[in-house]
Amino acid sequence: MDTAQAYGNEAGVGEAIRICGVAREELFITTKVAAELKKFDAVTQSIDESLAKLGLEYIDLLIIHSPQPWKEFRGEKRYFEENKEVWKAMEAAYKARKVKAIGLSNFLEDDVEDILSSCEVKPMVNQILAHVSNTPMPLIEFCWKHDILVEAYSPIAHGAILDHAEVKAIADQYGVSVAQLCLRYGIQLGLVVLSKTANPDHMRTNATLDFMISDADMETLLNTAHIQDYGEHSFFPVFGGKLT
Repeated sequence: MDTAQAYGNEAGVGEAIRICGVAREELFITTKVAAELKKFDAVTQSIDESLAKLGLEYIDLLIIHSPQPWKEFRGEKRYFEENKEVWKAMEAAYKARKVKAIGLSNFLEDDVEDILSSCEVKPMVNQILAHVSNTPMPLIEFCWKHDILVEAYSPIAHGAILDHAEVKAIADQYGVSVAQLCLRYGIQLGLVVLSKTANPDHMRTNATLDFMISDADMETLLNTAHIQDYGEHSFFPVFGGKLT
């Protein structure tokens, strides 16, 4: 389960955990420190609040939602020193066993290097936007070089890829949906794919990925023309825009 302080649904996720009937140790819960929090004390308080809202003794993975506040996403100010302070608070939570793993999200190479330059505990994950038509291999390979797992969010481009004729033709060759093809693509690249659906049937279908994409088709998918317009999602900062 992937949530975040910014989503405002940690309490709801916590309630779902309590009533779902699945043992805690069989669940993997991720939450994210809000992008606007850049002070040690504020981050520490937010972690304790997340634990309380989720009703958990520990969080499996805690990540920094963004290197910059959303209104300044990919702007000139990089918040290098501030992110080091955030990381120190997360390291403290890790050492106190409040969280089992700590990582990053939306961090570019120099953002990651900044954390690596002074950390005691290395980032374990970088959660980034990655999908067919937008696979930032230099960043991915940089993370791998430093033993940082890469988790791909929006692996089907928030649905923008579903009507792509060339991608659909490849999916048809394998007798699978475009969503299944895109998820398999991410897995074969070596990414952890983080898919989202509110439809139980789609959830079951998305979990059926027992096929292999050929090397030639993987290369085609890797080099698919970049999506220029994510539709209604284009204005969200994780797709390159800024909050107003």
